[in-house]
Amino acid sequence: MDATLQEPMRFGDAKPGASSVPLLRRLGPTGYEATWRAMQAFTSGRNAATADEIWLTEHEPVYTLGLAGRREHLLRDNGIPVLKVDRGGQVTYHGPGQLVVYVLVDLARRRLGVRQLVRTLESCVIEFLQSCGLAAYAKAGAPGVYLACTAGEAKIAALGLRVRNGCTYHGLALNVDMDLTPFADIDPCGYRGLAVTQLKDLGIERSVDEVGSLVASMLSTRLSGRLS
Repeated sequence: MDATLQEPMRFGDAKPGASSVPLLRRLGPTGYEATWRAMQAFTSGRNAATADEIWLTEHEPVYTLGLAGRREHLLRDNGIPVLKVDRGGQVTYHGPGQLVVYVLVDLARRRLGVRQLVRTLESCVIEFLQSCGLAAYAKAGAPGVYLACTAGEAKIAALGLRVRNGCTYHGLALNVDMDLTPFADIDPCGYRGLAVTQLKDLGIERSVDEVGSLVASMLSTRLSGRLS
């Protein structure tokens, strides 16, 4: 499956060309590498007039190692491909049933630093989870979103970004309704024994598309308010 970029949608009633409102692209299921290369090409080709975009997808099974990723965090070979990529962070898993939200944003235009964007992404996921009755939180120095559980805590969303020429790509991954088994063969995000969870196991029955619409709308509202 490729990452063909169909005609984007706009949130709400924004007028065409309204640069304050990011464009939304629903890619459907995609292969990771094709989408990654499409993000790189988009970022390399954009200019000051290029609208920011939010891409929603879910990937075929793949482990990705970030720029700081170390192979020792891959505990055993289970046949799932491993790809070294240019986002921040360590190792994570992507697969069907996981919402992936990519943010292609001009930081200066939005008056944002990278850490502010990370906090914005985390806060959108936290707000969504709170609307589902779940008490989620972020952690300083460990990007992502977490929930208290019997094991202490479990991670439900991972984050990783790349900045090129002041513009971001990559984004966040939120576990919705997926096979979590492949996480047992890695140290998720580089942390030995870190538990992971998902919406379905917490009693939240939502589709990836539905969750994507809600999280993307929250993110668009926050980004639109940051336009300089």
